[in-house]
Amino acid sequence: MRAKGTAELLVDLGVAASYSRPRVSNDNLYSEAQFKTLQHRPEFPERFEGDAHARVFLRAFLGWYIDEHRHPGIGFMTPVAMHFGTAPSIRQRRAAGLESAYAAHPARFKRRVPLPPSLPEVVGINRPRNPTPQTPDALSPTPEMLTKFQPKVSHSH
Repeated sequence: MRAKGTAELLVDLGVAASYSRPRVSNDNLYSEAQFKTLQHRPEFPERFEGDAHARVFLRAFLGWYIDEHRHPGIGFMTPVAMHFGTAPSIRQRRAAGLESAYAAHPARFKRRVPLPPSLPEVVGINRPRNPTPQTPDALSPTPEMLTKFQPKVSHSH
């Protein structure tokens, strides 16, 4: 009996290989940004006392990073606001606040009402400059999709 290689084991477990290039900062932009933010937090310890300490710290950090931290790449919104669709209404409230500030103190602004940052329509890493529009029909179905999302057939009597 022969032991499996790591690549074979990963295939059997359904793990997709990442062909990222080592030491290239734009390969995983989101992870790089998250790691930089993590390292620059004032509460980031010089060293962790062990696995349990690291897990507790990271759970708290990730909760803050997702629920509270406003990300510049998504219009200074939180990932939660983007994911659950509340970002547009938050942006409208910000715009109303900026209009009120301008009306009260126009000299503080450069001759125009300031606007909050726009929201991205699509978020991604290393997206092509001229993306081809994707439709559901253009997607290649995987065996899992074919078995998981079969329409239910109702039998009328």
